[in-house]
Amino acid sequence: MELAQISQALRNDAMTVVFFNVLLQQLGLPVPAVPTLLLAGSLVLAPEGIVPILAAAIVASVLADWVWYGTGRVFGYRVLAGLCKLSINPSSCVSQTEARFVRWGLSSLVVAKFIPGFSTVAPPIAGALRMSQPGFLLAAGIGAGLWAGLALGAGWLLQDAVQTAIATLDRHAGRALTLTLLALGIWLGWKLWQKYRFRKFCAVPHISPDELLQALATEQPPLLLDLRGASMIADAGPIIGARIAEHDFLRDAVGDWPKEQAIVTLCACPEDAGAIQAARQLLNQGYLSVKPLKGGYDAWLQATRPAQESTSAG
Repeated sequence: MELAQISQALRNDAMTVVFFNVLLQQLGLPVPAVPTLLLAGSLVLAPEGIVPILAAAIVASVLADWVWYGTGRVFGYRVLAGLCKLSINPSSCVSQTEARFVRWGLSSLVVAKFIPGFSTVAPPIAGALRMSQPGFLLAAGIGAGLWAGLALGAGWLLQDAVQTAIATLDRHAGRALTLTLLALGIWLGWKLWQKYRFRKFCAVPHISPDELLQALATEQPPLLLDLRGASMIADAGPIIGARIAEHDFLRDAVGDWPKEQAIVTLCACPEDAGAIQAARQLLNQGYLSVKPLKGGYDAWLQATRPAQESTSAG
């Protein structure tokens, strides 16, 4: 659809256009809503005309967040693990975002819309952690109101500039499309470069689940740091003997553990991303033997399941 057609659609029924645009974006589709909000704000003649459009944007955003909240509540950590696996950058792990969300609480939803990536994972995290639904909806509504209100207000205050920019883009649609595709290509190339750099970053010695089990049975077992997110620990339960750790507070989790004794980091991220990051961080802090568990929590489960099943049978 051309910009002139979008402008005409907004003039005819701005509430409907904004509602569906915001809804689709917040559900995860790659349809940017901020340009539509800016354009809608620039077409409003008086400030009070923004109110119904803002209401439509808030309802759409909260509805999408509520869907994600319900999905997280029903499927728990599997939703977050799926989002983590879909990430083009393995080093960007949901469990780290989840830890920060738990620390900030529902108030983080107020600023979630302004943080790329966090807006998508915050609602399912809230659902997976069984956070209060009324509190969630209130915080999500406030955050949506601030986000959409700023875009609509900016559009109204800068309506001449916005209209001029839209007209210019409409006259040079071919160039605009070329520049957009170029920007998208640069962004995609940057993400792939980050992935390549991460794979080189992964070149750190790992420990296998069998080796870890043998080490834990010795007189001087390693310290096992569990870096899974709070919702997964709540769903699957803690690992007996392991210390729960967060990336932002690794030193607190390690405590007074001697730097010459072994440490093993464990996560549930694709390609052991979180465990590798934690191991690198601790090695840089002077700990002499820190290894991520190869295969993460899934590999740990497979290695310990026979023992768990025999214990249950007994």
